[in-house]
Amino acid sequence: MEEYILEMRHISKVYGNGIAANRDVDFNLKKGEIHALVGENGAGKSTLMKILFGMEPPSSGEILLRGEPVRFSSSKDAIAHGIGMVHQHFMLVESFTAAQNIVLGMEPKKGMFVNEAEAVRYTQEISKKYNLEVDAEAVTRTLPVGVKQKIEILKALARGAEILILDEPTAVLAPQETDQLFEELIHLKEQGHTIVFISHKIPEIKKISDRITVMRSSRSVGCYRTEDVTEQQISSLIMGCEMDTTIEKTAPKPGELQIEVENLSYTDRNKVQVLKNVSFGVRSGMIFGIAGVQGNGQVELIDLMTRKRAVREGDIRLNGTSIKKLSIQEIRKMQFGYVPEDRIEQGIAGQESIAENMVSNRYATSEFCRGGLLDYKKIEEFADENIQEYEIRCSGNKQKVGMLSGGNMQKVVVARECSHDPQVLIAEQPTRGVDVGAAHIIHKKIMELRNEGCAVLLVSADLSEALKLSDVIAVMYEGEIVAYFDNTEGLNEEKLGLYMLGLERHSEEQIRRARG
Repeated sequence: MEEYILEMRHISKVYGNGIAANRDVDFNLKKGEIHALVGENGAGKSTLMKILFGMEPPSSGEILLRGEPVRFSSSKDAIAHGIGMVHQHFMLVESFTAAQNIVLGMEPKKGMFVNEAEAVRYTQEISKKYNLEVDAEAVTRTLPVGVKQKIEILKALARGAEILILDEPTAVLAPQETDQLFEELIHLKEQGHTIVFISHKIPEIKKISDRITVMRSSRSVGCYRTEDVTEQQISSLIMGCEMDTTIEKTAPKPGELQIEVENLSYTDRNKVQVLKNVSFGVRSGMIFGIAGVQGNGQVELIDLMTRKRAVREGDIRLNGTSIKKLSIQEIRKMQFGYVPEDRIEQGIAGQESIAENMVSNRYATSEFCRGGLLDYKKIEEFADENIQEYEIRCSGNKQKVGMLSGGNMQKVVVARECSHDPQVLIAEQPTRGVDVGAAHIIHKKIMELRNEGCAVLLVSADLSEALKLSDVIAVMYEGEIVAYFDNTEGLNEEKLGLYMLGLERHSEEQIRRARG
């Protein structure tokens, strides 16, 4: 029998409410391989990795590490056994230098004080060793997202990680940064490290992995050599059926300007100008895509457009009306929909039911409220319709949203924001971290709204998504629009990546065309 560095045998995880996140799951790793873990949202991938990293105890089953049974009581325990994890959302202290982040909790001392020079020297040493070079003395918040990811990986390696779990590692990277990451992962593999690669991006899985474990409905359904399965076969294994993810895209029929952003600038609390005279316009019946590596002003732009931050320089108009002094409630009344990037913090009320979340943006309207009282029958009927239309996997409309998988949470948010026929929709990373099936449903709905005359602003770091849906694309870099493509035909991810990394820039005349 082939030797494995790690085996998870018959792992089950059943929570107190009776929900089974893992059921009799088998998973194994060979030393020096890149092993992809795939599955639709709610399949049990995250829970399985939480168990491996000591964040959750299994209800049953066993873990063998180098042939010996182990049980991790905490992440600290897993780290001590040579297992590291890089989460999708980085866990770095932004005000620290790269070196300070890497040695955090294991700082070299000089007497009673931290030996900063030794921390820098050590960071330089392991950066070179693992081919993950970073500026040890650079303040983390000033660094590109790809470099921040390197720091996270180096943190794990510095603590002796031989098995490295990467959760959606390419979600916010430009194609060139992804290529660089893959080179670095291959280098780690050649040095004997074992990597678990969790991703929904099937082409990347084919490119980088040696084996693939597929999970579906809380179970492991098979392990395959990557070279033995096609992209279509992987997709079918994930979904449990053949699936066509193409989107019928007709020629746009742009109408009136619905969104106008004019000379918008923003300076943050650190006195860094994160937006610089941004101007663009979105017409009804079109999808205006904004591409860019995370951290180039997209978050601040959307925060200003949704009134989470005050507009002080420039103006934003919806259907000709300035929103500078309007509340979000007043903006909502303008047939405005918003799918936020962070579904947990901004998109849902986790302790409330699916039905309550479905109407949270208009529960006080005549549609769901009569004589000051909520019409629960109508609310539940509305929720049931959306549960069916968006294929939300749940036990019913009364289930708490916080108990759903990430992808099903996202479908609740999208259903709520798209079901009232918005004239304007801002979709901010609408399919981040969701599986191919959920992404397809969301993409179809966005395209339907566009075809019905909605003005859609799509902010996405997923270039395949941006190219698939957008009629026009603007690229943001360091708080500016540096490129504008009024025709996406023939445009590809590699070309967009050059602008996303600031390596190329359009003329000012071309950029001005983004105003609509």
